[in-house]
Amino acid sequence: MHLSRLAAASLIIASASLPQVSSFALSRSNFISQISLLSFAAQRSNASNTECNASSTDKEATPPLSQMYDAQYPGTAVQRLKAVHERVKVIAADGTLNGPWEEARRRILWAGGLRDLPDAAPGAGYTGHSFNDWNHVDLTTMNDEIADNQNDGSVKGIAVGNRLGNGIRVASLPELGSGGSWSTCAMGCNQDPPNDVAHIQFRSRIAFKLVWVPNKQYDTFVLVDDDGKLLAKGKPSDGPDALPHLRERMMNFKIMEGSKYASAAEQIAKEA
Repeated sequence: MHLSRLAAASLIIASASLPQVSSFALSRSNFISQISLLSFAAQRSNASNTECNASSTDKEATPPLSQMYDAQYPGTAVQRLKAVHERVKVIAADGTLNGPWEEARRRILWAGGLRDLPDAAPGAGYTGHSFNDWNHVDLTTMNDEIADNQNDGSVKGIAVGNRLGNGIRVASLPELGSGGSWSTCAMGCNQDPPNDVAHIQFRSRIAFKLVWVPNKQYDTFVLVDDDGKLLAKGKPSDGPDALPHLRERMMNFKIMEGSKYASAAEQIAKEA
């Protein structure tokens, strides 16, 4: 009888302690689970950081936005402009700018990302006039969505409308990158800021401008960038008679005179 009561008491004590034991076991389990979760989160965070670092390294080949967008002239096809400058370095060094004028002109077209299309209809890619008169001497690289911009009358001396988009698309060489090229009118470039087709109608910088040097025969030309910096110069070997008419060359310098675009040509004339 005494043993039975003792056994019963032990059973009651055990039963009373069971919830506490279970609670302790559960708390310990939760604690272990939380530690595991924290450890997992830390591992994932480290992995994520590693992935982000790898991702940013992989994207270094893509130029940063600042190298693809011109805040002052947002119509500029910046990467195409840079590709043009690389080609100008080629023609500045290979001697072709001192060869026959038509060969030199074709090389200037090539450097600017334009096809030589002397037989195309005007407005359909014709480039026979490009760098061949006093006015169409600005090599402009514009974004695709800007190519159809029209002159609303802001560029004085240029026809209202001045639809160039189709010709730009036909004549532009695709290998220089997105956007297009065109030999736009330089008239108005002697103002500050420039009030010409490139800067106003297309809201674009020029990649280069051809300026005839005001020496005795106007038989030498320079290519200068949007800041007026000298990129290349040439003196065609077939002489003044093979060049655009003297009046065209003289008028070309006249519209630049007094501006940053005339400085390099003036300096060469002084040194002659």
